Amino acid sequence: MAHYAFLDHARPLAFAHRGASEESEENTLAAFREAAHLGFRYIETDVQASLDGVPVIFHDDALERMTGERGRIGDLPWRILSRLRTRAGEPLLRLDEALDALPEIRFNIDAKSDASVTPIAEAVQRAGAVERICVASFDVHRTLRLRRLLGEKLCWSPSHRGVARLWLARWLPVRIPSFPVVQVPTHFHRIPIVTPRFVEAAHGRGIQVHVWTIDEPAEMERLLDMGIDGLMTDRPRLLRDVLRRRGEWTAG
Repeated sequence: MAHYAFLDHARPLAFAHRGASEESEENTLAAFREAAHLGFRYIETDVQASLDGVPVIFHDDALERMTGERGRIGDLPWRILSRLRTRAGEPLLRLDEALDALPEIRFNIDAKSDASVTPIAEAVQRAGAVERICVASFDVHRTLRLRRLLGEKLCWSPSHRGVARLWLARWLPVRIPSFPVVQVPTHFHRIPIVTPRFVEAAHGRGIQVHVWTIDEPAEMERLLDMGIDGLMTDRPRLLRDVLRRRGEWTAG
């Protein structure tokens, strides 16, 4: 198994999902800075692309939930998007701005559209940040393109097919592609994914298991007891408290 600098940290890894979104609006620089202030060194985020190919940190295709404006983020150029504000008055954030503003943070990036792939790669290359990002997407082709553009040092998580193969490996002698980490929810359509045997199958192949998005303390404890390697949460203060009680707070 290759070495990935993104994963070079004492485990369990603690991820602030879209930043400290309890404290500030999700995916804003304020939320990212608050997560860093809490001691988090890993942030999960989302990247869309503007009409003119600027990588914008934003989860939804549509602008309305976060800004109150109509329209889709991919239909507007950055000169227009840069003037918009979230409902609490925060500006939209570019990926290059986040990478530059928080050089100590490792970003787990979900490429939310096909158009976002090249802008993500270009921003990461300009920042020299390949070793402090991990990429994931529900669309396997986006991840493959990012791997081709950013090279072998890029950490990545597979999409459904890779997860399914690892899940089946508990019972069947299926071939598992080589990947460094699998980032999954606990269940898929009510089918349990993260089980002791799944974690064992991953660890037996040198694959880390990161689970999203976990916001209840009992569930955090259950998964940590199972031996998972990372947790993503919308409640970073709570996750920090749980890890501190267990003597496992290693993020900050």
